[in-house]
Amino acid sequence: MVQKLEFTQSRPLSMGVELELQILNTRDFNLTRGADDLLKLAAKTKHRGDIKPEMTESMIEVSTADIHQSYETLAQELAEIRDAMTGMAKKLNVALAGGGSHPFQKWTERRIYPKERFQYLSSLYGYLAKQFTIFGQHIHIGCESGDTAIYLAHAFARYVPHFIALSASSPFLQGVDSAFDSSRLNAVSAFPLSGTMPLVHDWQHFNEYFNEMYDLGIVESMKDFYWDIRPKPEFGTIEIRVPDTPLGVDRAGQLAAYAQTLAHHLLTERPHEPSRSVYQVYSYNRFLACRFGFDGNIIDPYVRQPLQLKDDVINTLNALQSYAAELGTEAPLRQLLGVAVAGRNDSAWLREQYEKSGSLNDVARAQAQVWMGEIAGPA
Repeated sequence: MVQKLEFTQSRPLSMGVELELQILNTRDFNLTRGADDLLKLAAKTKHRGDIKPEMTESMIEVSTADIHQSYETLAQELAEIRDAMTGMAKKLNVALAGGGSHPFQKWTERRIYPKERFQYLSSLYGYLAKQFTIFGQHIHIGCESGDTAIYLAHAFARYVPHFIALSASSPFLQGVDSAFDSSRLNAVSAFPLSGTMPLVHDWQHFNEYFNEMYDLGIVESMKDFYWDIRPKPEFGTIEIRVPDTPLGVDRAGQLAAYAQTLAHHLLTERPHEPSRSVYQVYSYNRFLACRFGFDGNIIDPYVRQPLQLKDDVINTLNALQSYAAELGTEAPLRQLLGVAVAGRNDSAWLREQYEKSGSLNDVARAQAQVWMGEIAGPA
């Protein structure tokens, strides 16, 4: 049976953000089963944004409800969501935190949230479902057509290491320093439908691919693909899924502004058509960005030369200045440029906190204090 995916036209370069957050107890700052209580309280509380459960009961997802064309309004909604969630958490005597991983939680202690889809995924993926207690930011960029979405998804693949290095906030995992800036993405890679979408060149061919996967019984909807970047036809967007959840909402807004500005550049200039070369080096570049952050050396698939990731991020941000001026994203891109020049992402800050205290409990406490606006986080 043919399953035709209709791509909903949306306003080009519009933005939306989803953030997966950690729910912590306020005793030792381990993860706690607080999602249901938060959702019940949210149903009685006036707040901005959308609040949803995630795979396990120690996670909660928040997302912008409005469709944003400007960074200023996006940042405002994110701040209001943060403030509302903080108020609800305090009423329940729990804490909320950003960061791509919890420093010392044990996946075996997690409970799958009692929702039909999550229970199904748990039965399908076994222990991997509980190990999916990791926390990411998803950025949506509006596209006027399915063909535009396909082009943009392929074009963004070249820049995936940028978003990994700029957002990395998961250096600790299961009680140890993983030696990765972003350990989170290793958990995503374990799933069979992770990675990248196929090198199709337009929406018609993507529909043909989807129908083949549907007829084979591998997928039922787009939700079954865990790709790093995927079209989201019901929203009319592409969804960039590689960033760790940053420690604070300010960085989340800055990353969305970078995605919007980069998309403007790519759609205006079309510097490269989709190429197999991008995907030949994709996994290698992705790994190096996760492992070393800004210190990684990646391969530019178009010039076929190695580049230091830090330099590549700096050069790209500088090259986007005229597009940032058009969109009003100069300020957030300046902030990200400062992060890249310093070579100091959230993972570096978290390691500094551990060096000071010697306690991963204190690291988790600091993660919560930053997200809830109680202390200043990374500059």
